[in-house]
Formats: sequence, structure tokens, C-alpha cells
Amino acid sequence: MISASTTGGPLAFQFKAARQPIFWAALAHAGGIVIGVYAWRPALWWVAAVVMFAIVTVYFAGRRARLAWIMGLGAFILAGALHVQLQSGSRALDTGIQPFADRQELQITAHVTRDGRLQPGTMGETRQTLDIEAEEIHPETAAIIPTHSGIRLSIYAVGPKSAGRNSSDETEAFNPGMRVFRYGERVRVMAKLRLARNFKNPGAFDYQGYMADRGIAALGSAKIENVERLSGFAGTRTEELRSRLHRSVVAKVHQLWPEQDAALMDAMIIGEEAFIDRDTRADFQRSGTYHVLVVSGMNVSILAFVVFWTLRRLRVGEIPATLSTVALCIAYAFVTDVGAPVWRATLMCAVYLGTRLLYRDRAMLNALGAAALVLLAFDPRQLFTASFQMTFVCVLIVAGIGIPVLQRTSQLYRQAFKAWDSNDYASKLPPRVAQFRVELQMISARLARFLGEKFSRGVVRGTAGFFLALWELLFVSIVMQAGLALPMAYYFHRATTIGLPANLAVVPLTQLMMPAAVAALTLGYLSMRLAKVPAVIASVALHGITGTVHGLGSLRAADLRIAMPSSLTITIVAMVLALAIWAARRKAAFVCAGLAALFLAAIALAVMPPKPSIHSGVLEVTAIDVGEGDSLLLVTPKGKTLLVDAGGPIGPGGSQLDFGEDVVSPYLWARGISHLDAVAITHGHSDHIGGMIAIIKNFRPDELWVGLLPSSYALEHVISTAEAFGVKVVRHWEGDQFPFGGADVQVLFPPRDSRGGTKPQNNDSMVLRVSYEGSSVLLEGDAEKEVERYVASTEHPKADLLKVGHHGSANATTSELLESVRPQFAVISVGSGNPYGLPRLQTLSHLAAAGTRVYRTDLHGAVTFYLDGRSVTSSVAAPQ
Repeated sequence: MISASTTGGPLAFQFKAARQPIFWAALAHAGGIVIGVYAWRPALWWVAAVVMFAIVTVYFAGRRARLAWIMGLGAFILAGALHVQLQSGSRALDTGIQPFADRQELQITAHVTRDGRLQPGTMGETRQTLDIEAEEIHPETAAIIPTHSGIRLSIYAVGPKSAGRNSSDETEAFNPGMRVFRYGERVRVMAKLRLARNFKNPGAFDYQGYMADRGIAALGSAKIENVERLSGFAGTRTEELRSRLHRSVVAKVHQLWPEQDAALMDAMIIGEEAFIDRDTRADFQRSGTYHVLVVSGMNVSILAFVVFWTLRRLRVGEIPATLSTVALCIAYAFVTDVGAPVWRATLMCAVYLGTRLLYRDRAMLNALGAAALVLLAFDPRQLFTASFQMTFVCVLIVAGIGIPVLQRTSQLYRQAFKAWDSNDYASKLPPRVAQFRVELQMISARLARFLGEKFSRGVVRGTAGFFLALWELLFVSIVMQAGLALPMAYYFHRATTIGLPANLAVVPLTQLMMPAAVAALTLGYLSMRLAKVPAVIASVALHGITGTVHGLGSLRAADLRIAMPSSLTITIVAMVLALAIWAARRKAAFVCAGLAALFLAAIALAVMPPKPSIHSGVLEVTAIDVGEGDSLLLVTPKGKTLLVDAGGPIGPGGSQLDFGEDVVSPYLWARGISHLDAVAITHGHSDHIGGMIAIIKNFRPDELWVGLLPSSYALEHVISTAEAFGVKVVRHWEGDQFPFGGADVQVLFPPRDSRGGTKPQNNDSMVLRVSYEGSSVLLEGDAEKEVERYVASTEHPKADLLKVGHHGSANATTSELLESVRPQFAVISVGSGNPYGLPRLQTLSHLAAAGTRVYRTDLHGAVTFYLDGRSVTSSVAAPQ
């Protein structure tokens, strides 16, 4: 750390670390929250324990300081456990509307709690998503029922039929076609409701919990013509003001910049992400610069720095400048619609500026601890969110490693620039810094012969300062990338291999873009002409950012994905980070050792995949829950992996989900699988191949197996992607038989003389029989009766396990096939509450009559079968 010398001279580095009691208290409180979540006890127990520890702490405070310190931390741990359990019981979700979430139309009277977000749909469709709070519901068979449940409502309209095209609302000028509903407006709507649903796979995202945390009890959909605005207002005027300001800023952004630039400005400046497409998000994620795309702590930090620096240059005092900066940050957080992340960053900024005002720069970790305690006091469960953890890991890395190392390097050498004309000042500097100062003065003196004394002094000091600043940016960026390797691997399964060069270019450009954009917006309210210059500067910086991101993000090296690290790996890497923080304030040898260990741990996470969770010596077949599509993972007795289909949306309308990225990949990563030996496409329907592009990119299979290839852009896109990634595309036909990792694969359909039609059909399905010694599984994709009867009559297949064709539809699972196969088990991949009524009762009856035990992904989630060569055993992800 830096401390003042006793002679009143410059600053010098001391190796002794300052005590950080608030930081340790925050860690203890966080530990208590974890204990409280996983080890429930009656609240009275925790209260008694807290009181007892507090009394002991006070008693020993003046007698045995170390024991008092330990007991005090214990009190914070117990208080954290008590806190999370008390608050968990006080935040119940109103679920009164959930019994009516059965996909039947329901009349709802409600008011808007979150402004609508317009998003372009497919085939001329426009979609608007908003949050509403129901006031009452009117079922057809019952009286009016009052309720206060939250609903996330999607409103659809098709092209010119949309209402509100001539609306004068300022925020609709850039996206006409549907009236946007605003906070506080009351509406009456005929909507179909459904419950938020989690995919029942290990590693799946907790979508239900995510919605519940936002007060959403059900999801709804309605046509625009079935939405009626009512008179009156419901809500708070403060939130209405915030919504108005937010809409006004978004509208001004779209006036100042063209559409494509405005979409990015919306996200980076004001937190409005409705107009960002998925490919753009993916590029920012791959390049390790996603924090730039979304409003985050960096945005608040840049804004605070620019404002504070400007005010100090204008001779504003420390206290007024600090208070003004904090006030502006609070106003910025208020206008954005990001929520906890930006408020968290604002609090941290306020705490830092406050400690700086009190001359406590050395207490950065204490400031971090204070901010953490305040945030956890408000909501202890945010400790378990990725946003909270990554924010504090970032600040912890800067405070615990970055600042101590920079204090003994660049910050120390910056002392050489002060009191340039003083002859005595150098004697008070450390020898190496004094030598650096003398060398700079000698260079300046030589340049003065040609440039003049004043100009040469500026050139020398400016050049040296630039390289010191470059070192600071480079070092902090490297340490940040290494320190964030674990949360990036755990939450996003990414190794940001190009994060360092990307951030070295993007961060300075963001530091230019943010103040220029804010200046353009501010001036835009006064005069659009005055706003043009800063708007152009912001555009140039934005294009530099996007050019860097798209260029680096498109590199093959940027797509390195990582399976879930093991518990042991997580523990070791966390301990290495703690070691690096501890070593940063010690002697140089310890600093180097700590940094080396941190970098090696980050590299190991990227290049050393975890051991996959598989059962050797058996043929494993897992039907992954992908809703209404198909995706099956086969693991052979020798550990080879085959993924048959990858799920996807139903029909041409598309989905906000990428089933390969968001559903299938997380399951594979949770199993520790980083690479697939082969993938197979049964046929070209979207619910089978929609996720295959992401699977190919994430898991780089060696082979892609295909059968019939009818005319289809989607199929062609999958095959071209596979070829671009060096995947061998193999056509398979009836009669093909080959070994695969200790199992035998037999292709039963299609015949070699078959020809693909003009579009994909269910009966294009490639039918596979995979066997291991005396046990086997029959995989028939979406094959219907015609194909089933052909296979049964020509191949006479036997199998212990049947993957039921076409999701249990009545046009499959014929008696001929069942008589031939005689399966002991059957699995149906089907979506929960699907509108097609699948699986059909007729199909279930046929299977029951055949004595087959049936599993369904809508009821059981991911279902795994183990074929050991003699028998079959099953295992389900969801409780039965």
C-alpha cells in the first residue's frame, strides 16, 4: 500500500497490509447466508446464537482481542443465516392466478407494471412484451375473482393490421405498428396463460425462479385486438416519472443515431436491450466484452470519473464535486431500466468516493465490504446471482491485486514527474524511482536543444505517462481475465481466449463513447445541431467497438466452450485467487508466485476439460428434455458420445430460445462433456435440428450423420456449418452396420434408393438400432406408420428400449412395430401441456397392452437408461 513518508516527502510502498475488518465481516455474513439457505433451523435458534456470540465478543473485546475478533465474525455468520431465512419467508409470490394458467382464454383486468418492449417477430409479426399485475380475473364458469398476481404478457400483431400506427407517442416514431403500453395504464385483456416451465435437465436454468424473483406468477399471450385500454392509473408517480424519462432518452437516442447504431446505444447507455439481436450478443460474449454491451459497473465508473474529473478541472471543491458525482450516478441508475446491477455499481461508486473524501484510499477492500453488507441487507439472496458475484469478483481483483501491484510499479514511478524543477525532491524517492527521474530529465534536456525546454518537458513526461497508463490498462486487463476465468466457466461455459486484446481496444473506446454519447443526449434536448459533434464522436467510437468485437468474435479461437468445472477444481481455483490477493501486498517473490498461480489456474480451466460423468461398460441412452422436440444422448461402453437431434422450436415462427445453446448444451456441460464424437440428424424438421448449429460450434463433433436430404435451407445451413468446422458429413442408408465405441449401430431406414422430397417430412426419419451385447435400443425419430410397418416387415428389429416415434402421436407406434420390437421400456420426448394433446391416449394404450413401461420427458424430465448387455435400468431427473 502507499503511505505518506515521515519526512513529508513523496509516497513510498510498504509491504504491511492494512486491516480490513468490514471486508471480513461481509465475507462472514455471506457465508452465513449460504448456511442459512442450505441448513434451515428455527429462527429462534439463530437469534439465540447471535445474541450469545455478540455477548462473548463484547466481553473479550478488552481482554483477548483475537478471540473477540473470531467470535464477532461468528456473530456475522449467524446473523447472515438468520437474515436470509427471515427474508425468505416474507417474499411470498402471489400465485392466485396459477390455477387458471391452463392455456384457455381468460379475461383479465390489470395494470401495467413494466413498459412494453416492442420486438420484431417473423413473417411480418410484431411482438410486445410487458409485465402486468392482475386486479381481477373473470373465468367463464365462475364469478369475478380478485387477485394481485404478476403476469408477463406477450402481445402479437401482424403487419398492417396492428393498431396505433398513427400514434403520436414519442417512443413509437422509430418502431411504428403497435401501440406501446405504458407503466400505470389499466387494461382488459383476453389472454391464454401458462406457467413458467423449467427444462427438467441437470444444469438447466431456473426460469421459474427467475420469474418468481421478478414477481411473475404466470406467462400470457394475447392478440392486440383482444387488449383494451381502460381509464385510470395504477402505480406510483415515482415509477411513472422514471418510465417517462427512460422512454424520452430512448426516443432521443433514435433521433440522434441511425437505427443500427441506436440499438447498440440503447443497450450501452440506457440499458434498453429490446433491439439487440442474438448474434450481436453472441459476438460480445465470445470476445469477452459483454460488459460493454449492457449497462454495468464500468458504465457507472466511466460516467463518475468523467464528471468528477471535469468538476475538479472547473475548480469545484472536493466535497461539492463528490456529492454532485454521486447524485448524477444515482440519477443515471434511476433512469436506466437495469435494476440491481447498476444500483450495485452506484452504491460501490458512492462508497469509494466517500472513503476517498475521508482520505481512506487505502481501505478499498473495506469499502467493498461495506457495499456488500448494504446490498445483502437489502436482498441476501442476490449473493447467489451471477451478476452479484461477478461484480464483486471484479472489484475484489482490482482492489486486492490490481491496486497493490500498481502502487509499487506505475503509481510509484509517477512520483518522478512531480516537483520537476526541485533538486531536493529526488533524494526523497526510492533509488530506482530517483534514477528513472534523472534519466527522464537528461532526455528532456537533450530534446530542449531542438524543441525548447517547456515543450520537451511535456513530450518526455507525456510519453512516459502514456506508457505507464498503458501498463496499468494491460496489467489490470490481464489480471481481470485470469481472475474471472472461474465464474466465466461456471456460469457461461466460456474461456475468453481473446478477451485481453478485445478489451484493450474496446475499453478505451468505451471511455470515449460514454461521455460523448451522454453529452450528445444532453445537448440534444437543447439543440439537435449542437448535439451533432459529440454524436459523431460517439458513433466513431461505437463503430470501433463493434468492428473489434465482430472481427475478434468471429475468430474460431473465440468459440472455446468449457464444461462445468468439478467441485474440486472450483475449490482449488478459488483458493488460488485468494492466495494471489494475499500475496499482492507481500514481497515481490510472493507477488510473482501468486500471479503465476492465478494465470496457470485460468489456463488449466480453458485447456483441461473435467472428467465426463459417464458409466463405463454400459450403453447409456438419455432422452433430454427439450420440450416438444427430440434430443437423445448415447454414451457407448467405451465412452464414445453420440447426440441424435438437438431440439428446436416448432414450426416456422421461431423461438427466443436457441435450444442447442440454452437447453442441450447446459445439460452436456453439466455432465462434464466438452466434445462429442458424433451427432446425427434423423430428419429436417425444426424441432429436431433447430439446436444443431450451436451443438456443432460448442462441441466440435468428429462426424455428422445424415439420411435423406430434402430441399431445406435449414438442413443445408447445418451441413455447411459442419463442413466449415471440419466435421465429416456421413450419409447413412438402410443396411449400413458399423461398430461405434464398443456398441454396434445398424441403420434400418431410409433405403438407399430413396429420394428426398421438396421439403422435410416425418417419414424422412433415419431409424437406428444401437446394441450392446444382448441389449439394444431402437431410435425412430418422427417415423410414422408407413415407415414403422416397412421396418417391422423387412428388418424385424428387437429392442429392449424404444424411442417412441413422433412424440407419441396417433400416426405412429403401430401394432406391427410393437409386435416385432417387444420393448421392455419406452420413452416419449414431448412438451409439457403441449397444444397437440401428445402423447395420445391411443398410443399409451398400445404401449400398455404390450407390457411396456413408459417414461415421458414432460413428466420425468431427462430420462436415462443403462443397457449392460443383459438388462436395462432407468434413472429420471425429476421426481415421479
